[in-house]
Amino acid sequence: MSGYAQPTTWGATLLAPDRTRFRLWAPDAVAPQLEIEGLPPQPMQAGSDGWYALEAAVGAGSLYRFRVSPDLAVPDPAARLQAGGVHDASIVVDPGAYAWQNPDWQGRPWHEVVLYEVHVGALGGFAGVQAQLPRLRDLGVTAVELMPVGAFPGRRGWGYDGVLPYAPHAPYGTPDELKALVDAAHGLGLMIFLDVVYNHFGPDGAYLHAFAKGFFNEGIHTPWGAAIDFRQPAVRAYFEDNALLWLNEYRFDGLRFDAVHAIAEAEWLDVLAARLRHETAGRHVHLVLENERNAARHLQPNGGFDAQWNDDGHNILHPLLTGEREGYYEDFCDAGAEKLATVLAEGFLFQGQFSPHLGAPRGEPSAQLPPTAFVLFLQNHDQVGNRAFGERLAALAYPQTLQAAAALLLLAPQIPLLFMGEEWAASAPFLFFTDHNAELAPLVTQGRRKEFAKFAAFQDPARRETIPDPNDAATFQASIPNLAEAATPHHAAMLALHRHLLALRHRHIVPRLPGARAVGAHAVGDRAVLARWRLGDGAILTIACNLGERPAACAASGQPIFESIAGAAGTLGTGSLLPRCCIVLLDRPDQTGLADGPMMKGPG
Repeated sequence: MSGYAQPTTWGATLLAPDRTRFRLWAPDAVAPQLEIEGLPPQPMQAGSDGWYALEAAVGAGSLYRFRVSPDLAVPDPAARLQAGGVHDASIVVDPGAYAWQNPDWQGRPWHEVVLYEVHVGALGGFAGVQAQLPRLRDLGVTAVELMPVGAFPGRRGWGYDGVLPYAPHAPYGTPDELKALVDAAHGLGLMIFLDVVYNHFGPDGAYLHAFAKGFFNEGIHTPWGAAIDFRQPAVRAYFEDNALLWLNEYRFDGLRFDAVHAIAEAEWLDVLAARLRHETAGRHVHLVLENERNAARHLQPNGGFDAQWNDDGHNILHPLLTGEREGYYEDFCDAGAEKLATVLAEGFLFQGQFSPHLGAPRGEPSAQLPPTAFVLFLQNHDQVGNRAFGERLAALAYPQTLQAAAALLLLAPQIPLLFMGEEWAASAPFLFFTDHNAELAPLVTQGRRKEFAKFAAFQDPARRETIPDPNDAATFQASIPNLAEAATPHHAAMLALHRHLLALRHRHIVPRLPGARAVGAHAVGDRAVLARWRLGDGAILTIACNLGERPAACAASGQPIFESIAGAAGTLGTGSLLPRCCIVLLDRPDQTGLADGPMMKGPG
């Protein structure tokens, strides 16, 4: 099967092997011209509402720019490929040239999702991620989520400062190598998700301000500057087509939308979801939000989005595991067990209450949503990488506590997400890293260190100077997880635990997730909770989890399918739950077709 070319409103469209149409929205350009390498500049033809277009007798491989004023020629903001970095010429590509090996893949249903978030550069580019796929399948992962791959300045970075969202970042590989990664995943039965950034552009290489000022709303400001103006039809088309490009042309199975709370026109999210659903009908395509607003309305059956990253859940679990209280944890660290019970039973903690940290109410009621409307995690790129020294939980929590939390994460009905290396308790940090130009680099370094001045540990300026320089190549190198350490005893034990927990999830939990609903949850100690869910077949799943140092009063019934400490299950009958322990019970009304396995006792 040859590839599918997603039609786009912006950019270069190959009409024939030797003919391409170029389109640009440039209401503030001065007599824009198309400059194709080796040919004289050609004036573009003005259309309505600021659009310009031109057809040229060139094909795939042609290098081009748009001259938007006498002294400025820019790359195509919708370029599918760059000839180098974000300031270089764009390249016409034939998006239908890739021959798909698994053209009949239709995806997998949402309830089967186990997400594994990766940084493509840290794993060696698209080919490096592809090499990891068999290992991840064997681990029990069903969906690999790539951090953003749209072109950004320099060679290394997180990807959230991208400026050319249609073009895969050249140091990671070519468009066809990215398609090969997606294709290989499908051949192994794995889904591939992509993190996309539609709330801002990065500070270097974003030329839209020069020729399309209306792309931005100067009356609304975000942490990154003027907000993108989604009232403009051209702006909506730019991002809607981009989402469809990844879903159709690259055949991604799902998208995670970064920080949509920075999008002022929140109603556009539902318009976007409706269009994506319509134009990918017949496939399992999954749409996930990151949304500080906790806007449950987007997650309703008619809301269009499958789930939201549950930052509330993480922000409660992290203080319970580490004792940390500063920053945004101040809203979550007190009465942690009661708050964890709310998250397990209702999804969000903040459902309209006042947030002291934000200084405003936050959230909407979420108890009516199924548990699968929430993506739960102990770690991700933000929660590790936004720390000054990028420490993972393995460096901050007791091993037994972390084992109990892993069981809660992987056996609860919410959709679990693992961050690369988490499964073997990787020792490498994940730091904030960039590769900015000489003018911007020191500003980013200073700004990064200034962010931590409000924390008690960094009141001393000399201490802040020890925070790794984001622009130092060594900062990126330190963030690459070392898979070889997974063979050493402690790391191997954690890996075995995660592999078995995921096997238990797929055997006992996943088949019963459709129709699952919370029965209730409550605190049974200062760091202990007891939570129950009625699964889709009527079975009752019970999780008793104690992340504290003291026994907790807890009694529950059911057949144990997991205990993180040997002998712990027997204590429930006597009303006690051991410290740093997680026990999972299942009352099954009908076991037909679901194989039983031995109860797993975690290391420790």
